Amino acid sequence: MIYTDPHKMPQLVGLLPAGGRATRLGPLPCSKEIFPIGFKPSEPDGKMRSTVAATGLLESMHLAGAKSAYFILRRGKWDIPAYFGHGGRLKMHLAYLIMDQPHGAPYTLDQAYPFIENATILFGFPDILFHPKDAFVRLLERQAETKANIVLGVFKADTPSKMDMLVLDDKGRVMDIVIKPTETKLTHTWIIAVWTAQFSRYLHNYVLEDGRRRSEHRLNGKTSEIYVGDVIRTAIKDGQTVETVFFNPGAYLDVGTPKDMINAMSDLRWTFGGKE
Repeated sequence: MIYTDPHKMPQLVGLLPAGGRATRLGPLPCSKEIFPIGFKPSEPDGKMRSTVAATGLLESMHLAGAKSAYFILRRGKWDIPAYFGHGGRLKMHLAYLIMDQPHGAPYTLDQAYPFIENATILFGFPDILFHPKDAFVRLLERQAETKANIVLGVFKADTPSKMDMLVLDDKGRVMDIVIKPTETKLTHTWIIAVWTAQFSRYLHNYVLEDGRRRSEHRLNGKTSEIYVGDVIRTAIKDGQTVETVFFNPGAYLDVGTPKDMINAMSDLRWTFGGKE
C-alpha cells in the first residue's frame, strides 16, 4: 500500500448505489445485490458460507483499506440491510441511505454527499462482479502517484452497447466517454473508480445544476436519466484529471440479466470467492 502512516491516510469510504428495480431479471425472491451466487470458505473456521452478488465488491473495498461504506437504496429494498446488517461479518461499518430522485446514479450517489464530502471514495456497482480482488488497492496507488481527481478501473468491454465506452489517448488517458453506443470501435470500459473530495463536490454541483434544469424542463415534460459517465466526461472537459488502471488479465460480469446470473453461479471464479 502507498499509505503507511494511518494518521496521514485519507478517510476511505465505499459507495454502492442499489436503487435499481432489476426489471430484466423478472420477479426475484430478493434484491439482486444479495442474490446468492455460490459459496466460499469463511474466516476463521474455514466453513463454507453463501456469498451474494455484492460481497466481492465490499471485500475488495475492505482490502484497500475502506472501513466504512454506504449503500444507497430504493425504498422497499430492506432485505439488503437485513442481510449485511452493520457490516461486522465483513469487518466494515455499513450504513444505508434512501434515494429520493429517480434520475440516475449521480442523484442516487449524491444522497451520501453530506456524509462523505471530505473522503476519498471507492465506487462500484454492487451488481457487477470483477477480478482481480486487489483492484481498489491498485487504483489508490495510482491516485497517490498521480494526484488525479478520478482513477478508473478499466476492463475490455464484452458488450459495448451496455457500457460507458472510453476514448483513450496513446498513453491510456481518458479523453472522452461514449455512453452505451449502438455501434463503436471503442474497446474498453470502466467498472470501478476511486475519486477525491474534489470530484465529490463536482458531482454534487452537477446534480444541483441538473435539478435546476429539470425544474424548467418539467414545463415541457422533458426528463431523462443521467449516468456517472456523463458526470465524468463533463468533468474532463472542465479540467478534472482522470487516470486509469488497466486490468488485463481481468474480468467483470454484470448480473443484471438471467443469462449473466446463471454465468455467475456456474463460473468458479465467482462462486468460490474469486479464483483468479
